[in-house]
Order: sequence, then structure tokens, then C-alpha cells
Amino acid sequence: MNWKKEWKTLAAILAVFIAFFYLPLDSERFQHALLEAFYLTKWYAQKHVILCLVPAFFIAGAIAVFISQASVMKYLGAGANKVLSYGVASVSGTILAVCSCTVLPLFAGIYRMGAGLGPATAFLYSGPAINVLAIILTARVLGLELGIARAVGAIVFSVVIGLVMHLVFRKEELQKAVSQAALPEPEVSRPLWKTAAYFASMVAVLVFANWTEPAGSSGLWYWLYSLKWVLTSLSSAVLGLVLMLWFGLSRLGLVLIALPPALLAVFFPGNPVLPFAAGFIGLSVAAGRDKGELGEWLGQTWEFTKQILPLLFFGVLIAGALLGRPGHEGIIPPQWISGSVGGNSIQANFFASFAGALMYFATLTEVPILQGLIGSGMGKGPALALLLAGPALSLPNMLVIRSVMGTKKTIVFVSLVIAMATISGMIYGTFF
Repeated sequence: MNWKKEWKTLAAILAVFIAFFYLPLDSERFQHALLEAFYLTKWYAQKHVILCLVPAFFIAGAIAVFISQASVMKYLGAGANKVLSYGVASVSGTILAVCSCTVLPLFAGIYRMGAGLGPATAFLYSGPAINVLAIILTARVLGLELGIARAVGAIVFSVVIGLVMHLVFRKEELQKAVSQAALPEPEVSRPLWKTAAYFASMVAVLVFANWTEPAGSSGLWYWLYSLKWVLTSLSSAVLGLVLMLWFGLSRLGLVLIALPPALLAVFFPGNPVLPFAAGFIGLSVAAGRDKGELGEWLGQTWEFTKQILPLLFFGVLIAGALLGRPGHEGIIPPQWISGSVGGNSIQANFFASFAGALMYFATLTEVPILQGLIGSGMGKGPALALLLAGPALSLPNMLVIRSVMGTKKTIVFVSLVIAMATISGMIYGTFF
């Protein structure tokens, strides 16, 4: 037996054995942390999987099937116009109000279709970071200057991170650009505007279904929130019509998809998740019976789901055990965090960036958490550092990124986010 090849397996077995041998089951904090892990995972399953991740998986599958590789390479490829590609990637978060986990299927979709590493990672950062609602809420609750600093920092971050990732791995990117240039132009089966309408309807479903209640009870954002399920239903209806008219879905299939959600919405008006889930189940059944593009769409969606969802749940479990839910303790006492982010030292800013990178923030939840930390003595510099690192990264997010682009690129990406958030926090804290 070649022990040089087997030492990693042996080390893993020994590590698991030692962990269980010394498992502190009698510790009250450890028992509570285990409960927090399952509470957080339950909350994640209830609030984010059906409404956030399922639409994102379908969009990612659609990218793989209905958007040609040539189109992705033209606008986001390694050899694409840098101003265009980074411009598109860096402002994507203004449209997609997603968290660090929901953006992952979309990132995986464009990256596998040939997007350059720079634009793809710029999109990966900007998707959850440049959320218009989150920035507005930050300005209203935590102060105008912090809201502006978050908006400017997030846009600049996405471009700089993408450019640095491109430069660090420029040899691979040059090889990718050469190989992409040799690919033939694909045949176009339908006009671009039809494909655009298809994607716009799916993005609208994702955005409106996850529209979060704003702080105030008036204004445009609150008005949109009051109509979120009406707008979600209209977007779903448009998607159904587009699928029937241009993508081969039968009229009977459309009726079978639309009827169960409509009935559930009537009989269970207080639980919109039921009709939402029924709609996607019906869509899956209809697409699964199709032998053409719709069947391929479901197949690609399932591939993304198999790869990403187990890693996300595992990551959320670990994050819940270590840090708990907002307002609840995990293994790491919250006093350690709040006591380490006072002032504007490099240690305080680094700790805020590092802790934020590990924590899981649902969309908009970072603002009330930060409000509590600032009230406990957190400096404004570390507050910005956490705002720039936290929403874009999380432990579940890192596990999935590694499965998509490898360990080395993931380490560089995470390190860049933490380092830039630390530096930005120090600069901001110096002047404010």
C-alpha cells in the first residue's frame, strides 16, 4: 500500500475520531450551539430556499440552456471589452436583491458558460453587496454618510476585486480568451428580445417574491412591498405565456401549472409560499415531460441544485453552531465580537471584516445587527468593514464558491474582500 497517497484519508479519519472522542456533550453552551445550528437551518429552509434559491436555480439552468456561450463571452468573456463587462457585472446588485447564497447559482451559471474570472467575481461580489434597498436602509438607520460609503465602496470593490482576480490568474484567462476566440458562432433559434423577455420575467419573480418590508410605512418602496404578491403573480403569468408562445409549452401544461397555485392562493391566502412552491412543482413536471429545450432546462437546473444545495445547508449548520442566530448565542460568545470592534485600529477593522465574512446575513438583516453592535460601542470604521464584507460572503457561500472555481481562486477572492474591507474601514473611520 502506498501510504503517501493514503495519509490524507488517515488524517481525516483521525480528525473525526478525535473530535467525537472529546465531544463536549455535557457543556450547556455546546448543547445550545447545536440547537442554534438547527434553528438557523430551519429558518433558512423556511425563508430562503423556496422563495430565493429555487428561482435562482431555474435562472441558472436557463443561462446554461438558452443563452449561447458566444453571447456570454461577448459581454462577460475573458476577451470582452473591459468597460462593458465590468460595468455590467458591478451594477447587477441594483437589480438582484439577493443574499450571498442566492447569487451562487447565477454566478455558477455565467462562469460555466464562459464568463471571464474577473467579470464573474465582480458579479459574485456585487450581486448581494449593491442592494438598493439595503443601501437606503443603511442610510436611514445608520446615517447618510455610512449609506453613501457602503454604496461607493461596494461598486468600487466589485470592479477592483474582478480586475485583481483577472491579473492574479491572467495566464489562465489568456488561455481561456484564445480558446474562446476559436469557437464558431452558434445558430440563433429565436430573436434576442424573446429570450430577454423570458429572463426578465424570471428575474421579476425572484425580485418581487423577496421584496422586504421597508422601515417606513409610506413611499414607493412600501407601495411596491404592499403589492409584492400581485407583482409576483403577474410576473409568473408573463413567464407562463412566454413559455407557451415561444418555448414549446402546451396550453394544457400552462393550465396545469397555473391552476394549483391559483386554488391554493384562494384557500390559503395567508401562506403565499404554498402557491409559489406549487407553481415551481408544476413547472418542473411540465418541463420534465418535454424532450426538447424545456427538459434540458430542468436537467441543468437539477445539476445546479445537486451541487449547491447540500453545501449551503452544511455551511448554514456550521455557521449556526459557531455564531448562532441574530439575538442568540452559538459557541462563540457575542461579547467577543462586540468587544473586538471598538475604535478604529487595524485589528478592529480586520476582525469586523473576518467575522462578517463568516456570518450569514439574509438580505437587510445586517442593518439591525449593526445597529445593535454600534450601540454596544462598535466603531464606524469596523461598521463599514462589516457592511462591505458581510453581505457578500458567508461560510456557506465560501463552500459553494470553492466547488465552482477551486480552492486557490476562492482563497484569493475571500482574502481580497477581507483585506479591502479592512482598509476601507480604516480610511472611513479616520475621517468619520
